[in-house]
Amino acid sequence: MKRQTNLSLLSEHRLNAYTLAATAAGVGVLCLTQSAEAKVVYTPANVKIVQNGGSVRIDLNHDRIADFGLSNTWQRVSSRTFADLLAAPLGQANEIRGVYSTSSLAKKSCAAALPRGTEVGPKGLFLRGPNYGLFMVNNNSRTPFGPWLHVKQAYLGLKFAIKGKTHFGWARVKLSINQSNRSITATLTGYAYETIPGKPIIAGATKGPDEQAGSLGALAAGAVGR
Repeated sequence: MKRQTNLSLLSEHRLNAYTLAATAAGVGVLCLTQSAEAKVVYTPANVKIVQNGGSVRIDLNHDRIADFGLSNTWQRVSSRTFADLLAAPLGQANEIRGVYSTSSLAKKSCAAALPRGTEVGPKGLFLRGPNYGLFMVNNNSRTPFGPWLHVKQAYLGLKFAIKGKTHFGWARVKLSINQSNRSITATLTGYAYETIPGKPIIAGATKGPDEQAGSLGALAAGAVGR
């Protein structure tokens, strides 16, 4: 009788484990079915934005067409020194999440320094700026300005077009400023975009929620197999 009771408890335990795993697998399959195409495409990088070295191009969706450019310039004019870290949209439909910063002379179009976890989507303010781009930092010897002036790492919020449809992405940049000679050291450390047109992306996200659900579903399916 005791052996029969133990067998019953063991069978019940296995049945409960099977039910939980099957339920999780069903949820994962359902998520994948509802949005099978949703995906964040992430590209790791370690590219220095060299001072006076030209533009570092960002091709978010790897179609061999650059979507954005980053440049780092330094110059001395008379007794003044200027260093500019700039972000520029390279396509007519492309824009960068922006803010307006007031320098000593006028209001300037700037690229926002977004913290990790910020949603980049239709609700944000996006700017194109002048041909040379949006200021991240203007580190001049009199009145330096820019959203990136006092940060060591942040994210650019990006809006660009693929086949006429709007997509959102991010680019991560780390930097340091040498106040003695006003130079800027900056590195592009990664970028990503959301494959679903119009869908927001979270700054710093390398996978979408649908991909995470798919991973959970695969784990659950493995549990059922056992």
